[in-house]
Amino acid sequence: MPEPRLRFGGVLKSEWIKLTTLRSTIWAYVILVVLQIAMGVLISFTIPDATGADATGVAVQSGASAAVFAASLGVMFNQLVISVLGVLVISGEYGTGQIRSSLTAVPRRLPVLWAKALVFAVTSFVVGLVAIVATYAVTVPLLSARGYTSSLLDTEVWAHLVGAAGYLALIGLVAFFLGAVLRHTAGGIAAAVGLLLVVPTVLSFVNAEWSTVLGQWLPGVVGQSLFFGGDVFEPWQAVLVMLGWIAVVATPAAILLSRRDA
Repeated sequence: MPEPRLRFGGVLKSEWIKLTTLRSTIWAYVILVVLQIAMGVLISFTIPDATGADATGVAVQSGASAAVFAASLGVMFNQLVISVLGVLVISGEYGTGQIRSSLTAVPRRLPVLWAKALVFAVTSFVVGLVAIVATYAVTVPLLSARGYTSSLLDTEVWAHLVGAAGYLALIGLVAFFLGAVLRHTAGGIAAAVGLLLVVPTVLSFVNAEWSTVLGQWLPGVVGQSLFFGGDVFEPWQAVLVMLGWIAVVATPAAILLSRRDA
């Protein structure tokens, strides 16, 4: 009698258990939340008073803009935290050899990759959103004392906060699939950090139009349009570009998993 196949729901459940029982996962998400709130509080004390922002007494930015900026700034640091975690989620299994057990249970292989990616992305989005909203709640009273007012009833505020959490999930997926391609923790982290920090820095030193255009399409730059806004991409366009980056790294990851031994 043939053994029953493990359905995708079962694979998802298995990956959820593995993700939430790893100490590295718990610590990474704790660091993410703490860093997000800490950066929000810090920046709240550096924003000028609304009534003294310029010589005319008019605030440089609205209360909503100030609140979103304070709540979202930590994302610029947490993109590194989530990228490192994204690499660890997949490369860690190759390092311990646990991936072989996963692929034995799911001979078709690819459902394991998609389940890992989905569980990681959803969890990162939820944790990121909780951290960002908590930061907003903590910083609003601080900004209110400086003359800025903002409310979560403002749909524009929610759009920026959700966009910031969405960026964390999307950039985490880019790093995840980089880890799946390289199958090596140090190499995956180096590639992810290089894409986020090194490549933009190098391009900024190149005095050419092509480098400027290319720099605008990098995931770390495009993603900021989701929460800080931008002149090049609308938020929906930024999402499509980010999905394109994910597809670029997910495709070789899927091909290699299907054809190469674990």
